[in-house]
Amino acid sequence: MSRRRSNQSERSRIFAALLAIFFGGFGAHKFYLRDPGAGILYIFIFFIASRIAFPISFILGWIDAFRLLTMGDEAFDRKYNKHLSRDPRSYVEPNRPRRRRPGVKERRRSRPSPRAIQKANPFKKSGLRKYKEFDLEGAIEDFEQGLEINPSDIALHFNLACAYSLTEQKDKSFKHLSQAVDLGYNDFKKIQEHDDLAFLRIQPEFDDFKDNGYRLGRKNISAPAQGEETEESPQQEVKDDVLLSQLNKLAELRKKGLLTEEEFNMERKKLLRR
Repeated sequence: MSRRRSNQSERSRIFAALLAIFFGGFGAHKFYLRDPGAGILYIFIFFIASRIAFPISFILGWIDAFRLLTMGDEAFDRKYNKHLSRDPRSYVEPNRPRRRRPGVKERRRSRPSPRAIQKANPFKKSGLRKYKEFDLEGAIEDFEQGLEINPSDIALHFNLACAYSLTEQKDKSFKHLSQAVDLGYNDFKKIQEHDDLAFLRIQPEFDDFKDNGYRLGRKNISAPAQGEETEESPQQEVKDDVLLSQLNKLAELRKKGLLTEEEFNMERKKLLRR
């Protein structure tokens, strides 16, 4: 890789190694590498070692030569050629304030999209986790807090409808299911087949709710109109009666103390999910 050298004071690794081999005992390579203090020390060692006829300074020079020869060019430059100019390709210009061009308007930051709001809604994720763990009260609390952040979240309204249905709070379940449909939810087959909405479907006012397009407000769903009869298939009536009788038996067992509150809730959820 080619590099730019700043001036004639650049030091050569090979030349420094040769100086260390032949004149290392006098510290010539140290003076060459801009380390005069070490060079003077080598000269001092040379005169001391000459009295005992042992070339200590030359041995040190040969060691330095070996170290220089095995050293990479980049490591040598970082240590001995710090004054060199930077490679223009690796130079990163510091951040500078941008100047506004005349006649050019700055773009305004767009508001976050509904999807971005949903991704940033922490209560939605925590509510789903609690819902899957059958912590319905905790899930309802998180879903409600999630609606405070984004009141138009269709999934939150539908999940609340399911959670309120499992906890047998039909009015709130109808309310949030209606709001989900008003906001654009249109998977009506899922409303008819979803296990978690089974309690809602066995309510007498569900048929009017269904006829009203799964919405509240246009018709009174609290009671059927006078003179109207709800038509249900015999099979559906038997199924609903069996479910209600099983739920009543569970309630009686809980009152008698034969079932704990936790066991009651688990068995009730199993029945409603069938």
